[in-house]
Amino acid sequence: MKRIPVTQYFPHPLCNTIFVLLTLFAGNYSAADHRPNIILLLADDLGWTGLSSFGSDLYETPNLDALTAQGVKFTNAYAACTVCSPTRASIMTGKTPARLHLTDFIAGQNRPYAKLQIPDWTKRLEGSHVTIAETLKAAGYRTGHVGKWHLSGSGDQAAGTQPTDQGFDFSFERPPGTKGYVLKKNSLSASGSNYLTDLLTDKACEFIDQSKADPFFLYFAYNVPHTPIQGRDDLVKHFEQKVNPSATHNNPTYAAMVASLDESVGRIVAELDRQKLSSNTVIVFISDNGGLTQRNGKHDGFTENLPLRRGKGSAYEGGVRVPAIVSWPGVTLAGTVCDEPIITTDLFPTFQQMAGVATPADKGFDGVSLVPLLRDASKSLDRDLFWHYPHYHAGGDSPYSAIRSGDHRLIEFHEDNSVRLYNLENDIGEQQDLSSALPVKTMKLRSKLHEWRTAVQAQMPSPNPNFDPTRGSEVARRKKN
Repeated sequence: MKRIPVTQYFPHPLCNTIFVLLTLFAGNYSAADHRPNIILLLADDLGWTGLSSFGSDLYETPNLDALTAQGVKFTNAYAACTVCSPTRASIMTGKTPARLHLTDFIAGQNRPYAKLQIPDWTKRLEGSHVTIAETLKAAGYRTGHVGKWHLSGSGDQAAGTQPTDQGFDFSFERPPGTKGYVLKKNSLSASGSNYLTDLLTDKACEFIDQSKADPFFLYFAYNVPHTPIQGRDDLVKHFEQKVNPSATHNNPTYAAMVASLDESVGRIVAELDRQKLSSNTVIVFISDNGGLTQRNGKHDGFTENLPLRRGKGSAYEGGVRVPAIVSWPGVTLAGTVCDEPIITTDLFPTFQQMAGVATPADKGFDGVSLVPLLRDASKSLDRDLFWHYPHYHAGGDSPYSAIRSGDHRLIEFHEDNSVRLYNLENDIGEQQDLSSALPVKTMKLRSKLHEWRTAVQAQMPSPNPNFDPTRGSEVARRKKN
């Protein structure tokens, strides 16, 4: 089966003409060009400095570093939430988690005696939302999902929430019965490895091979380096010989997990080369939130996000700023660095424009297409970014909302309605609170934040009638279905 030129999906002459004009006006392709394949590689809990090319002093990531060198490195990229499920939902829909009311990892955690009572949030990606997979599939793309999904409901709420219910032609998460990253003997990878990442990479390469005749969209959602911290034995041994206890990153097992991620990316690139698809394939790499640095108020020693403050689950930069790379042959210039702030809600409209799919005016995206930045990294998107996390998290803080406007980032904590204001240009570690020194700026950004929450109908936490300060950190045990 041959690839079909984009115009052949619109057989009526008038529709065809309009489509060509739209795509040419958007600066995408000539009518004779083919649409690119799109591969999204999503790491799980990988912090901003989690790659060698982003500053790690231990982790070895030669394949991702090569991807960085040949594409655009985004230094101010953000996840839409400080935990995973909301960020994944933002990617699938192009909408902020606050608008979706999907604001915590599924199924979340409840602190019945905390000061605030969390809202009745949505614990699944509801079928009413159109996903990027559904959009690209309708435009003729073959769609595949490999790895972690974490957007399905549980029990009676699970119906209609699997990847194949929401636009993916193919989906593979993990072999049944797999615990952590160790595979059973009957489900080893093609190389004989018993490591989950290697098997998932087999499935991703198989999807590429089976989809090479058509434009395809592959969403490869890695589990690494999320807990449990389990590395492949040979890689753990390698990094045990390299650890410097005084280095910022000094956990050899965690380093092995990052290395397995990087090996996987190398295999994906090699498969594209083997299939002669590299020149027409976009590769996007990003993480779903920052690296996990502490739980229950104690540093866990897994990783570190310095110079950023804190990590996954927190209100600070370490929870949401992430590494991001885009390689688009023929469009992105090798070695480009872009400092413009971007966020995971931008991926949906970006992929649409890459694929030449017109976006209805009433689509309601909270993100914007990054194609202009990919063509010219010096451009400005001229907007503010927002976060809303009305939850408690073992690795983080009390419920909060935040805004980044220019170089300034304001955080509002809901337990006591206090605010913090930081200038990220001068204080990337968010150590100096400027809210008292800059009252006008603080008031302006706080007002913008409140207006945004109203506009997206964000759910707010409320006073907890069962508040008990001596038991506030207790987490309720989940009931088994």
